[in-house]
Amino acid sequence: MLAHATRSEDRSTALAADAAANQSDGGSDDAAAATALAFIRYLDVVLVVASTPFVLLAGLPAAGFAIGAVTWIATRFGVGILEQRAWGARDMRVRTALHLGSILGRVWFVALAVILARFAIGTSEGIAAAVVVLAAYTVELVTKITLRRSITAGLRRAS
Repeated sequence: MLAHATRSEDRSTALAADAAANQSDGGSDDAAAATALAFIRYLDVVLVVASTPFVLLAGLPAAGFAIGAVTWIATRFGVGILEQRAWGARDMRVRTALHLGSILGRVWFVALAVILARFAIGTSEGIAAAVVVLAAYTVELVTKITLRRSITAGLRRAS
């Protein structure tokens, strides 16, 4: 099952499924690895949610942070749903259109949220929204690169 996965998130999902199957055989280490993999895969969302109390306690622009955080989390899960549908599509044109739509749609939603925060509330709120989105994107990019390397290395050793 793992060898036939075609992309990093599918491979991480396959790893989680393999770990769950091994758990019934007593493989608690595999279950812990699957949980850690799921945590790392959504580390950007976890960090955005975990940073909320610190932003509020520090007196930073809360409305801008909230706009950026809600937009990031919504687009993160929206893109995940569209990518699942894209990888499930049999027609290459549909697959490509869904991937392109998820990428461009995310950019537009995030940009509109930052512009909304800037012009509806104020400059500092717009900057806060942009910083949240930029930080979350950076964490997501690094985790995707890291997961791709570790999973690919595991596949090479298994072959």
